[in-house]
Amino acid sequence: MRTTRTTLRSRSRLVAFVAGLGIAVSALTVPSAAAAPDGAARAAAVHAAVGKANVSGIAWYTDAATGQVVVTADSTVSGTELDAIRESAGADADALSIQRAPGVFKPLVSAGDAIYGGGYRCSLGFNVVSGSTYYFLTAGHCGKSVKTWYTDAAHQTLIGRTQGASFPGNDYALVRYDSTSLSHPGGFTAANAYVGERVTRDGSTTGVHSGTVTALNVSVKYQGGGSVSGMIQTTVCAEPGDSGGPLYDGTKAIGITSGGSGNCSSGGVTFFQPVTEALAAYGVSVY
Repeated sequence: MRTTRTTLRSRSRLVAFVAGLGIAVSALTVPSAAAAPDGAARAAAVHAAVGKANVSGIAWYTDAATGQVVVTADSTVSGTELDAIRESAGADADALSIQRAPGVFKPLVSAGDAIYGGGYRCSLGFNVVSGSTYYFLTAGHCGKSVKTWYTDAAHQTLIGRTQGASFPGNDYALVRYDSTSLSHPGGFTAANAYVGERVTRDGSTTGVHSGTVTALNVSVKYQGGGSVSGMIQTTVCAEPGDSGGPLYDGTKAIGITSGGSGNCSSGGVTFFQPVTEALAAYGVSVY
């Protein structure tokens, strides 16, 4: 207690001295030690409450600059469900910022063209390596559904088998190249995304499109089941079948396409699994 009183007296003398010089005292104001943790704890509690609201078709993250928990609701979320989210936050509902997005938040898997298996089509992400063994990354919800992948819908040209897949929670999968006749070029290094970054996505349905990273560490409850967290949120458009495709910034490997809403005609919101987390989980490297 003696140290605390001494510190307060010293601070009072400093403020008085500075005020005497005509300098704005408010510029020296220091938040109390409890202020920042309390704000962080409040935001964490609200973030957790949104997840417990049992509403699908939403994505949410904490804006560190404002302390607000930003909730984006797709077109399927009703007003009653939005009220349920507010009620879940209780007395801290004023810490919520709720906005709308067109379309439906869902994993972008479809039957079609690119990498095929079990009646599904997804997109190949980044080629990776461990020792002398080559693999590629794709979406976890793709790897959970398909054990063996082919280059064609007729399943005539083998690529390889799924070695591991994580979904829900995460959304990444690892597929080994079992065919020696297929090339697997590289040219990337792994990197973490940042808000405001200009990024590009490639997918088997819509090809190449660009946009901006708008949030990090985003949680999403997809319609039809499956929740993921730690996602990258962007304005890059995507459509079914683009799942698993790469998100990059020049030669920097950033993410793996997970899901989203909208389309590449009207735009939308798309979520990506950070590639660095997948690399660490499987002990492989982008090259």
